[in-house]
Amino acid sequence: MDKEHLKTLGLAVIDTEITGIENLRKQINDGFAKACEIMMTCEGRIVVTGMGKSGHIGSKIAATLASTGSPAFFVHPGEASHGDLGMITKKDVVLALSNSGETGEILTILPIIKRLGAPLISITGNPNSTLATTASVNLDGSVEKEACPLGLAPTTSTTVALVLGDALAIALLEAKGFTAEDFALSHPGGSLGRRLLLHVADIMHTKSAIPAVHKDDSLKDALLEMSKKGLGMTAIIESDQSVIGIYTDGDLRRTLDKDIDIHTAKICDVMTTKCKTLPANILAAEALNTMQQYSINDLLIVDDNNKLIGALNMQDMLRAGVI
Repeated sequence: MDKEHLKTLGLAVIDTEITGIENLRKQINDGFAKACEIMMTCEGRIVVTGMGKSGHIGSKIAATLASTGSPAFFVHPGEASHGDLGMITKKDVVLALSNSGETGEILTILPIIKRLGAPLISITGNPNSTLATTASVNLDGSVEKEACPLGLAPTTSTTVALVLGDALAIALLEAKGFTAEDFALSHPGGSLGRRLLLHVADIMHTKSAIPAVHKDDSLKDALLEMSKKGLGMTAIIESDQSVIGIYTDGDLRRTLDKDIDIHTAKICDVMTTKCKTLPANILAAEALNTMQQYSINDLLIVDDNNKLIGALNMQDMLRAGVI
């Protein structure tokens, strides 16, 4: 086969799976809302189970649920009938995946789940199957065809099941008011953890490292302060340390364009008065969002009384791994 034919085959698979996901829109109904409500009121854990490829998808769904505020874990249905059913309690919710809805290993443990009284949610491709009709709620994961030309290898069906799982997890995340800081607590490692766990207070310049001049100081004094502290800006403050403005490298360029004498001008005459300030207790990622939203490279950090307590710039974000 030549390269073009191989690319055509790959695109055909993608198109088939996209069609399966598009059709899934029509299958999100009141049953989906009921499944979310059951999971929302779960006092225990969401126990996900599935055999074969459905098991691999189920394992990923369990991981996504757990990392987005809905405690969950995966139980292999084959192992469940050999002792692992002891992991499931009546306070849990069971989420079972089976495209056919007739997977033997899952059907074997259904009576025990029912006897426990744990609510059962299923994702199947056959709403008339044993699993679907036994479940408290069945989510329709049916597809017109698999991407496999033989119609045998689970492809479109597993993609649709994965999307349904993501839809459940994110719907629960938003309904619970799960925040970026909550997310960070379960992702402390690596760059993601740094990005989400760091607060402005952890990376800002403080005390003598903060560039600051008083409003009656000269522009020349402000420029010397900027050079000394090396942040490309300086805060302008009142005698009580409250912030009234900022002066940046960009402001200097604009000042020079106006042909102002930098040796005689006062900083209060050329400063930017409506500058963005933030508190120290917010996440550094939130501060970065503010910088990007307003296309600025510098921020002044203030307390509840607008008193200057810190400063940071985009380079600080880079060094901290927030970007």
